[in-house]
Amino acid sequence: MNIFLIGISGTLICLAVHFIPVGGAPAAMAQATGIGTGTVELAAGSGLVGLITSSYMYAYEPAASMTLVMAAGAMGAAIMLASTMLAGGYIYAYGVAVPFASAQVKKDPITRERQDIYVSKGTQGQGIPTICFVSGVVGSGLGGAGGGLIYFVLMGIYSPLIAASAAAVAGVFTMGVFYVNSVIPSYGVGGTIEGVHDPKFRRVVPKDVLTSFVVSIICGVIAIMITGGMS
Repeated sequence: MNIFLIGISGTLICLAVHFIPVGGAPAAMAQATGIGTGTVELAAGSGLVGLITSSYMYAYEPAASMTLVMAAGAMGAAIMLASTMLAGGYIYAYGVAVPFASAQVKKDPITRERQDIYVSKGTQGQGIPTICFVSGVVGSGLGGAGGGLIYFVLMGIYSPLIAASAAAVAGVFTMGVFYVNSVIPSYGVGGTIEGVHDPKFRRVVPKDVLTSFVVSIICGVIAIMITGGMS
């Protein structure tokens, strides 16, 4: 059961990456929609903040349920990425002076505002439109919840064996799972993705999620195997 839960947590992290508006280097120059950095940095960054908040919840409320620990992780990750997108939005709007526009949809699915007429020629959109912001917050929440889940599971496994250092071992292993499941979507995404509304989302999510689940199950097996050397 623990191995299965670790597989689910890794899958949540992988799925979360596809929700986050990753613009890469083009977005850094306001030539693509999203945040101007890569999938690994965004997923790991928001996920690690989620790990901190979930571990804090677990440490100061030992009787906390799995749901509460996951919620704490989701909240921390969502706040972190929302802050990142807000700061980036200010720079795009008032520093670079570009209108926020998506090149993947004619109208923003949330605000219903036209997008195509604001996309600059030679670019793939610019800034962080409303749908990208909301998609990013949802995605980071999923990633934080996944991180909280794996931390909760690992603490349950390691605490009876190495109570003094269980938190450190569980934290390091959770970070490893985050990085693994941040790299997997990079191959499917292939550079940039705007979020849940991007046509690329539906095309790459099924195979990436399946790959992530298999890899996370292997990570779960390793997590159980290393307990053999603990005493």
